[in-house]
Amino acid sequence: MLTYTFNDHKPLYSQLYSYIKTDIQNGILSSGEKLPSKRSLAKQLNISTITVENAYLQLLDEGFIYALPRSGYYVSKFHVQSFEKKPSKPFLLEDHHKHYSIDLSSHATSAENFPFSIWAKLSRQVLSNHQDDLMKSMPTQGTTILREAIAQYLNEFRNLKVSKDQIIIGAGTEYLYSLLIQLLGTHQNYGIEVPGYRTLHHIYDAYNLHVKPLYLDKKGIKPSSLKDVNVIHTTPSHHFPTGITMPLSRRMSLLEWANEEKERYIIEDDYDSEFRMMGKPLPPLFSLDQSEHVIYMNTFTKSLSSTIRISYMVLPPHLAIRFNDHLSFYNCTVSSFEQYTLAYFIQEGYFEKHINRMRNKYRKKRNDILSLLTESPLYPLVHIKEENAGLHFLLEIKQDYDYDHFISSCHTKGLHIKTLKDYGGKDDKTLIINYSSLPLASFKEAITILYDILKKL
Repeated sequence: MLTYTFNDHKPLYSQLYSYIKTDIQNGILSSGEKLPSKRSLAKQLNISTITVENAYLQLLDEGFIYALPRSGYYVSKFHVQSFEKKPSKPFLLEDHHKHYSIDLSSHATSAENFPFSIWAKLSRQVLSNHQDDLMKSMPTQGTTILREAIAQYLNEFRNLKVSKDQIIIGAGTEYLYSLLIQLLGTHQNYGIEVPGYRTLHHIYDAYNLHVKPLYLDKKGIKPSSLKDVNVIHTTPSHHFPTGITMPLSRRMSLLEWANEEKERYIIEDDYDSEFRMMGKPLPPLFSLDQSEHVIYMNTFTKSLSSTIRISYMVLPPHLAIRFNDHLSFYNCTVSSFEQYTLAYFIQEGYFEKHINRMRNKYRKKRNDILSLLTESPLYPLVHIKEENAGLHFLLEIKQDYDYDHFISSCHTKGLHIKTLKDYGGKDDKTLIINYSSLPLASFKEAITILYDILKKL
C-alpha cells in the first residue's frame, strides 16, 4: 500500500510523482511491480483521479514506469538500481582576468567620462517614441535608424560615402570577425600584423585558418610580407600597439596589392582614429578604394565606453549582397533599445560633442602624464615614443634587464604592464602605457614602482 503525506508547497501531482519516483529509485517498489489503479490510489490518498493520472504520466514520460493495455502501470526494470549519489565537487572556472591595483594595460574607460545624463534622457525618449519598434524583429544588419546615423557620421567626419545597406552592426568586433570569416571563406590565407591584435589571432585559430604574420616597418605592413596571403587585417590610422600611422604611399601600395586579384581583401580596422592628438587623420583606405577590396571596421567601445559592445563594419557593395544572400539568417546581437539610443546620440549631435570633449580631455591627461614622467627619476632610464598616437604611448627601457624577473616584480607590486612582446613582437623592452582610465595619482605611483624595480635590476 502506497501511503504519502502531502503539503501545500507544491502541486499534489508533483509531490506524488516525487514520492513514487523515490520509492522506485530506492528499490521499495520492485521491478515489474504493478502500481495501484488511478481510481484506487486516488481513493486511498484522498486526492483526485486527475492528480494521480498526471503523476503517472510524468513517470511514464521519464521511463520510470511502463503501461500495458487493459492491465495498468508497472515499474520499469531500467530504474531498479542503487542510486547512490556521489559527493559533488565544487565547479569553479579559472579566472583569467587577474586584478591589479594599477593596470597600465587596461583599455577601459572611466565612468566620469560617460555622458550618463544625456544617455538617460535619450533612453527615455526611445521608450516613449518607439515602443512598437522595440518589440519588432530587426534586420540582420541592425536597426535602420542606427545604420543611417552611422552612414551620415562616416560621410561627414571620415569622408566615406556609404549606404546604410553596406553597414553591419554587431556586439563587438570579435563577433564581426566571425561573420567575416564565414563571408570570405575558411579557404583564404589570412594575414595579421605582428605585433598586433592578439584576440584576432585567437579567433582565426578557433576557425583553424591558415594565418601568416605580417611584419611591420616604420610605415606599417612590409610589402614583402604580403606573399601568399589573400586577406589582410591592418590598422593604418593608428596601429596598436606600436602607434604607427601608415603614410599615404604605403596605403596606396596595399590597394595596388589588393587590386591584383579578385578575391583579395583588406580589413581596415579604424582603431582609435577619433583620438589622434596632432594633425588631421589620413583618409581611410576605404575612401581610397575604387575596386571594392576594402572592408571598414570601427567600434564605439573606445569613443563611448568599453562596456558598450556596439561595433560595425562597412562592406563593399558586392560583399553586402553576398552577406544578405548567405548570412541573413543571423539575428543582430545588439538590442534594438541600445541601437535606438545610440542613433539618437549621433543624430542629435551629442556624439560629435562628446568626441571633441574627450579629445581635449585626453590630450590634457596625456600632457600631465608626460610631465610627471619627464620630472621623475625614471625619465633618464626610459625613452618616450608615439606619444601622439591615440590613448596609449610607448615607453622604451634603455637598460638591459631580465624580462621575466621584471614582469614578476611588477606583478608582485600590484602593477600590470605589457610590452610589445605580449602582442607577438620580439621587443620585450618597450612598455605599452594605456592611460584612458588611469588616474594621475595611480600613474605617479606606477612611475615610482617602475623606477624602484629598474634601479635594482
